[in-house]
Amino acid sequence: MPARPRRAAVALAATASIALFASACTGSTENKSADDPNAKTTITFWHGWAAPAEVKAIENNIDRFEKAHPNITVKVVGGINDDKLGQALRAGGSNGPDVVSSFTTSNVGKFCASGALADLKPFIEKDKLDLDKLFPKVLQEYTQFEGKRCSLPLLSDAYGLYYNKDAFKKAGLDPEAPPKTWSQFTEVAKKLTKPKGDSYEQLGFMPNYLGYETVVEHYMSQWDHTYFDKDGKSNIAKDPAFAEMMTYQKSLVDTLGGFQKLDKYRTTFGDEWGAKHPFHTGQVAMQLDGEWRLNFVKNAKVKFDVGVAPMPVADDELAEYGKGYLSGTIMGIAPQSKKQNAAWELVKFMTTDTDAVVGFANDIGNVPSTLEALKSPNLKLDDRFKVFLDIARHPESSTMTGAVNGPSYQETLSDLAHKYEKGQVTDLKKGLADTAAQIDRDIAAAK
Repeated sequence: MPARPRRAAVALAATASIALFASACTGSTENKSADDPNAKTTITFWHGWAAPAEVKAIENNIDRFEKAHPNITVKVVGGINDDKLGQALRAGGSNGPDVVSSFTTSNVGKFCASGALADLKPFIEKDKLDLDKLFPKVLQEYTQFEGKRCSLPLLSDAYGLYYNKDAFKKAGLDPEAPPKTWSQFTEVAKKLTKPKGDSYEQLGFMPNYLGYETVVEHYMSQWDHTYFDKDGKSNIAKDPAFAEMMTYQKSLVDTLGGFQKLDKYRTTFGDEWGAKHPFHTGQVAMQLDGEWRLNFVKNAKVKFDVGVAPMPVADDELAEYGKGYLSGTIMGIAPQSKKQNAAWELVKFMTTDTDAVVGFANDIGNVPSTLEALKSPNLKLDDRFKVFLDIARHPESSTMTGAVNGPSYQETLSDLAHKYEKGQVTDLKKGLADTAAQIDRDIAAAK
């Protein structure tokens, strides 16, 4: 969605702002707020959505909450990114938020470790919530860090493969049989690619890391991998999956024309969130993207038949086909809020009430975040949306591992990946070892 920048570069840029208040926010591990959640009160909720349809969806959800809790009025402030959020949480005061949401799940480790968001354990225990019965495992994992839960999931995102069925037919490919393994994917991407001089009439797939959504963590979800070992040390040089992914990605780059040619073509693409997205225009025939792209395809009035499937998996992991990368929106409570009990009522309602979650998922076009909502008959979504629901439920779907310094380790890993795809790094084994050492030094310095 336009107001929801998910790409790694944007997420990583937010890390600096979070770091500014890490030492200033040392939130308590217990709820010391004495406010009465049944008393008449007003709380402030800050969120990141800004597009009119998204803002209306938030308003609909707040209306549901206020109807269920007539004593609590919610003042809503939209269009808040993590930079503004960090400043507000650091400053506190009566003008700050009581409840916040963020699209940057990779910052949860820093949020929790620094106390930037309040510990939700006392609230969860008071209301006897069984999180295992409420949320899928991956969503539970990315909303806590090292046992401290400072957030809950509010809708989620599942990443899959969009493909142009008409282009498949023209290339002699079966539009009902998208590639399931990466070796199959390479052959399909080659057949869908139509070179035109030093550019392309059509590109099968944009593999470059600067392409829309083709970032390291999204690729890695299709290989079994472990970012850190049991001692918390970087595992990227020891786990062969990382070298396998980077080697494959570079081979795909080279097969489809080389980095320079592909990157030049990439600069001709329209905005990721607009009607001129390269998949909408037919410039690329396959696209890695999240479930929200279905709404964009509809709004852009795309003229070709669009297929949706899980992304391919490593050739020796075919049994795990159907998995994908998961992320989503999180909700938490400002640790300096004087109305934490009332704030908790809003967090609990928006994240655990099945009707609220289903209604919001329908309005916003995202994957529901609770187990009950995922199987609700009241979901009113595109038939192709089931692919993303299945990805969200797949036991092997994964997300980024949390770290005390947020997504900084991903930035370090991505820097190596960029250099490797360009040919600036030729010794991948040494590059991974050096990068792992840098990640360990950075994490040690952040503690």
